[in-house]
Amino acid sequence: MHVFGELVKLRAMGPSDAEALWRWNHDPVVMRWMHENYAQPLERTRAWLEERPRNEYGNVLFGIETLAGQTLIGLIVLRDAEPELGCAKMDIYIGEKDHWGKGYGTDAVRTVCRYGFDKMRLHKISLTVVAANERAQRAYEKVGFVVEGRLRSCFRRDGEWFDELTMGLLEGELR
Repeated sequence: MHVFGELVKLRAMGPSDAEALWRWNHDPVVMRWMHENYAQPLERTRAWLEERPRNEYGNVLFGIETLAGQTLIGLIVLRDAEPELGCAKMDIYIGEKDHWGKGYGTDAVRTVCRYGFDKMRLHKISLTVVAANERAQRAYEKVGFVVEGRLRSCFRRDGEWFDELTMGLLEGELR
């Protein structure tokens, strides 16, 4: 199954995506504002993609491809979804730095939110973002997310503590 936006196509990820995922997860510039896991060998990344459960209501992982070149440039997740509550959390990153600032992330967020509201019947999608990551905040705001709270000094990078913002988007607010 594919979900199409204006600039991107969202598709299920598989073992053939392991090298790109591994490369992004080991790039300090890409991971600057992300919560990082411990370094893993490429084989472990491939095994994780092979072993992870298939996409289902509670956890949907999509690879982000450009429509023009069909190049895998990042990933986006709707996770912790509960049908009884109609809420999910979203995570995204664009791993291919030459695609930053060109609207792909904004389009992927808009596309996955439309999927969440229309197909999953969600009522709300939430996320957290490091307050210093202004580029991501702007992308989320373009789609309709609003700041709902601030978690003080909970993200550490390069010896400095940063706040995280909690943002939310309700069904009907998608732009």
